[in-house]
Amino acid sequence: MSGTTDPQLQHTLKKRHLSMIAIAGVIGAGLFVGSGVAIRETGPGVLVAYALAGIVVILVMRMLGEMSTANPETGSFSAYADRAIGRWAGFSIGWLYAWFWIIVLGIEATAGAVIMNRWIPDVPQWSWALILMVLLTLTNIASVKSFGEFEFWFASIKVAAIVIFLVLGVLAICGALPGVEAPGLTNLTGHGGFFPNGAGAVFAAVLVVVFSFFGAEIATIAAGESANPVAAVRNAVRSVVWRILIFYIGSIAVVVTLLPWDDASVALSPYVAVMDSFGIPAAGNIMDVVVLTSVLSCLNSGLYTASRMIFSLSRRGDAPASLSKIGSSGVPRQAVLVSTVVGFLTVGLNYLYPDTVFLFLVNSSGAIALFVWLAISVSQLRMRRSLEAEGKDLSLKMWLFPYLTWCTIAAIIALCVGMLVLPETRSQMYVSMGLAVVVVGIGIYRQRTRGAVDETPDPSTSGEEVDALRP
Repeated sequence: MSGTTDPQLQHTLKKRHLSMIAIAGVIGAGLFVGSGVAIRETGPGVLVAYALAGIVVILVMRMLGEMSTANPETGSFSAYADRAIGRWAGFSIGWLYAWFWIIVLGIEATAGAVIMNRWIPDVPQWSWALILMVLLTLTNIASVKSFGEFEFWFASIKVAAIVIFLVLGVLAICGALPGVEAPGLTNLTGHGGFFPNGAGAVFAAVLVVVFSFFGAEIATIAAGESANPVAAVRNAVRSVVWRILIFYIGSIAVVVTLLPWDDASVALSPYVAVMDSFGIPAAGNIMDVVVLTSVLSCLNSGLYTASRMIFSLSRRGDAPASLSKIGSSGVPRQAVLVSTVVGFLTVGLNYLYPDTVFLFLVNSSGAIALFVWLAISVSQLRMRRSLEAEGKDLSLKMWLFPYLTWCTIAAIIALCVGMLVLPETRSQMYVSMGLAVVVVGIGIYRQRTRGAVDETPDPSTSGEEVDALRP
């Protein structure tokens, strides 16, 4: 054995980096733009949908936090599924999760390119997508600290935008904003009432808004490269409650209180519509800046997350060994480059075949969030007893175990069934399930094959040793 040591992942992410990564994980372009669709379909009752979806995410993050504080790992829930459910489960959920974020790279790069092309039309849209992908790839390859620094500032802009929006919104609701008349409860109870489209529309909206919260788990993956991963995970999980309450439910409450839910401008871009009502000039351009920041943040964190999950899979023998190599800067460069190459391909497919191939790829990732949350819940259900038996310090415990764990599992299964029932989401569930079946099948085959190899005695072993190996 040589005296040299292999490069390791660098633990250079600071507390402020992890705090902002945790916050940024639940603030995406879906909140600023996609929430308009949910409001249009549900009315003011969309607040109930966000609250229900938020409760599921809070419970899932609590379970993940329990496992992560006991065993902080870069592979996070994939590594925990390995131990709690089986090697096939860790393999399957790890690859499905990496696939989700790789597809997101193509979606977000295209969204960012659309905004940039709107500002500078002389540069083709595909060129902007290429530029954005290259920029964020270089950031991720340089060092984990550069990733954290970029994410910190991206998240800071998003947080500042929402805080300003909330302050102005509360002032307007209270009648303290000059030139804006206090609306009272008119927009909440008028225009058909709080549930204008019936209570059933709330459940349908949950299926739309629940995916907006996906990304909160990134903090548990990034924590593996921080100086104090246990404290980082604990803080991220404990803060998820107020993040959801303030950033999502709070800002949506401002929208549906200040403006009629059936206003066309709300469906198009709710936050721009509210800012227009304040008389803020160039509200659309301001929101473009915020959305572009969200896109860049998602690109940055998506590339990081996909590469670290692939790195973890490689370390566990579930991906090519070369992908676990770490460069002198402490970054698994090959894992980053593999994620980027596939991301580039998805961008190209979006421009060449937007309504066929790329749509199929997007649908294939549509329900992965639910699969990941289900794996986290089942893993925690099975790991809790073993962690306690090992004497692990569970500084962060799941509430009312195992009852709330079972309730969460039931809720996630209900959401999966709901996706199959609703025509708007059925195709996504079918394609996602098809992909999951293939990946799980490969995982089970690999586990059985590996198990058979592991159980084969060494030819050089004596007959008595062979007998001793038999059960």
